[in-house]
Amino acid sequence: MLEINKVLICGIGAIGSIYANKINKYSPNNLRILVDKDRLEKYIKSPKIFNGKELKLNYILPEVENYKADLIIIATKYDGLADSIKNIKNFVKDDTIIISLLNGINSEEIIAREYGKEHILPAYFIGHSAMRKGNIISHDGVGVIVFGGNNYDVNLVKTYFDKVGIDYKIPDDIKRSMWLKFMLNVSSNQTSAILNMTFGQMQQNVRYRKIIKNIMQEVLLVGKACGLSNTDNMIQEAFESFDKMIPNGKTSMLQDVLSKRKTEVDMFAGTVIELGKKYNIPTPYNNILYEFIKIIESNYDNL
Repeated sequence: MLEINKVLICGIGAIGSIYANKINKYSPNNLRILVDKDRLEKYIKSPKIFNGKELKLNYILPEVENYKADLIIIATKYDGLADSIKNIKNFVKDDTIIISLLNGINSEEIIAREYGKEHILPAYFIGHSAMRKGNIISHDGVGVIVFGGNNYDVNLVKTYFDKVGIDYKIPDDIKRSMWLKFMLNVSSNQTSAILNMTFGQMQQNVRYRKIIKNIMQEVLLVGKACGLSNTDNMIQEAFESFDKMIPNGKTSMLQDVLSKRKTEVDMFAGTVIELGKKYNIPTPYNNILYEFIKIIESNYDNL
């Protein structure tokens, strides 16, 4: 592949819609949004509204065989990953690059089991949270895709993002960067979902900051056991990112809880707990967070 032209996006929620909007403005004929029949009917009846404007997108069903993607962006929730992996099959060619913008640290590994590591470019989104209510999504434009890997794929994606106008960063150590984002999500997303706090409320609360520092420490210990290096300043860096969040913003997990949607607790606390057991590292904070959020989810039907 000499350059990226054809793009497939899986998931147009809070994150996927940001990039569907950007790429659609640049080259609508070379963008497809992967949906099943139910979502296709839903989006036709009630189109996505992004920053006050209807997203007029080209949708494609999994069974279509005449569209091969140069770049696939997976931006679903964690519980949609398995379906995405199955549904992209007809669109993957020998040199397709797959980027996952899911939170967490293991979606790349899960995708690679099906398509091979050679297709995967490790990546994540970091920035201000998009606000989603039903089919209406708003975002202030502050956010980047952080990615890294083999130089050839990195250069292809970099060139394409430059053309489209997608902000990005290419760190020296993508593994460390992904764990840094994971640390931030595990500590702030889950606690905000339980406490119903905005970023501003969390940032200003001294007791809260002490608690999430302890949660970050759990993540750090597990990360070190997984081979993570250069960790001395990670907690400080996580707080620096945390303090840049807009005060009235809400984490994606809090938005899920308020809308009675399934959360990503299995990807956050669930992963920390699993790795803690594997390496014999206690994870008491994440054990409690996991149980509290599962209680909240189980109570949806009773509210």
